[in-house]
Amino acid sequence: MVDSIEYDLIIVGSGLAGLRAAIEAAKTSPSIKIGVISKVQVMRSHSVSAEGGTAAVLFEDEGDNIESHIYDTVKGSDFLADQDVAELLCKEMPREIYQLEHWGMPWSRRKDGKIAQRPFGGYSFPRATFASDKVGFFLMQTLYDTCQKFDNIEFLNEWFVTSIIHDGQQFMGITAIQISSGTFYQIKAKSLIIASGGAGRLYSFATYAYSSTPDGLDMAYRAGLALKDMEFVQFHPTGILPSGILITEAARGEGGYLINKDGERFMKRYAAGKMELSPRDIVSRSIMTEIREGRGFMHESGVECMKLDLRHLGDEVIKEKLGAIREISIKFSGIDPAQEMLDIRPVCHYMMGGIHTNIDGATELKGVWAAGEAACNSVHGANRLGANSTSECIVWGKITGALAARHAMSGKQSSPFPHHLVVLEEKRIYDGVFRGQGEYNPYEVRQELTDIMNDKAYVFKTESDLVDGLKKLRELKSKTWRHVDDKAKEYNTNFTNVMELDSMFRVAEVVLVGAINRRESRGSHARLDYPQRDDANFLHHTLAYYDPKEPIMKKHPVTITRYQPVERKY
Repeated sequence: MVDSIEYDLIIVGSGLAGLRAAIEAAKTSPSIKIGVISKVQVMRSHSVSAEGGTAAVLFEDEGDNIESHIYDTVKGSDFLADQDVAELLCKEMPREIYQLEHWGMPWSRRKDGKIAQRPFGGYSFPRATFASDKVGFFLMQTLYDTCQKFDNIEFLNEWFVTSIIHDGQQFMGITAIQISSGTFYQIKAKSLIIASGGAGRLYSFATYAYSSTPDGLDMAYRAGLALKDMEFVQFHPTGILPSGILITEAARGEGGYLINKDGERFMKRYAAGKMELSPRDIVSRSIMTEIREGRGFMHESGVECMKLDLRHLGDEVIKEKLGAIREISIKFSGIDPAQEMLDIRPVCHYMMGGIHTNIDGATELKGVWAAGEAACNSVHGANRLGANSTSECIVWGKITGALAARHAMSGKQSSPFPHHLVVLEEKRIYDGVFRGQGEYNPYEVRQELTDIMNDKAYVFKTESDLVDGLKKLRELKSKTWRHVDDKAKEYNTNFTNVMELDSMFRVAEVVLVGAINRRESRGSHARLDYPQRDDANFLHHTLAYYDPKEPIMKKHPVTITRYQPVERKY
């Protein structure tokens, strides 16, 4: 008999979106029982590493306005954002900044005492609300502290969720393993919010925590929900070498320069109006073009790169506004940015794609919502502007938290709990993985998978590379790596690592198939063989549905309200 627990609402993921959802749900009704379940301890969620800012219009009296934020977001998305969703983000966010302040968020201040904002790529005004360069850490502390005020929020730290249980019409529960004991559970509930974060560890050169694997996306995909726009992977221009750790866009927001081996600020060739503060897709392509044309530096690791120059900002500004970056640079590259330039290269940083939802974060399955980077409500389209992601987490954490709580309060499920699905899931993971046999080392296979993604689906893509990458991925998947050498029950990370790898294969396949099918260049998706944007054939979202043979791909319309697509120039 499988161990069983029951909640009214389950939130999978304890980052910004998950915690904001928990607070809103708890405020909606003190009587509902909320379980926040995460494979890491709450304050180890990857949201803590967000550095640069949270976008919002705060000072309309100083010239900024909501309409400008909406248009910047839509233009930044290369016109693939759903414009009603972008509007909702921009309108909701200012009050959330003040709400966070009331909960104790230590926003950085201007000399006049008002909340400070810094310039960020693609914006018409300084809009990135910040707390030094540790915004994610302080946001997480603030939200976690606020969660402690509610008696109806329970945290299940270090649990690995494996599947969604439903009857084909509505959500019924999940299955999960308590990592500390190794016990397999069914957890019954009326509502679910998936806030499990991004899938950036599909790439070996990435800014993500090692825990950022696509388990949440995959369990939704296997449950019959669509993954949307997965071909759009954001490469942040400034990953430090050789680790890939992020050097925040705030470094350029504060006035940093990008330099090629000829000593030029090369962005003047690509976006003279915005220079280093152009959107991330444009800056990343510019860096790779400079490298391809022979103007890169050679890093000691054998990888070509560009330099980020902060020396002119001075030691005082760097310590005050970029303290974490200084620490990272010294610790991981042995360089003080006030003295020397940093070696940087585009690095996998964000997935615009995710679980397909509507404007409210509702998925195609009744009782299930998704929020944050795990979701794709199409707010970012083909390219996200910096500082809009923490805003997205906060806004849709709030929206989904309230809706899921109300759904949980609205009554009991009519059909009986499908126990046979729990048995099938137990068989899938224990017979298929835990007791599996094979001669291939899953950790070496994982490295090969992430290297394939790095080599074949990086900043610039071609049909031949993508097709070759998909072929290699499928060959790798067919090898016998589904086995667990460690047979311990407690804290068996070998088991969870192999299950993560299982999810990585399915989601990586969706990324590659989507990229092959999109024969155009739009936002972060840059095809050398199809260098132009093609609105006639590709002004649509991509939906991928699970099939054991290969993903079933469909199209979904883009919501255009008042901004017709035009050529992007900065």
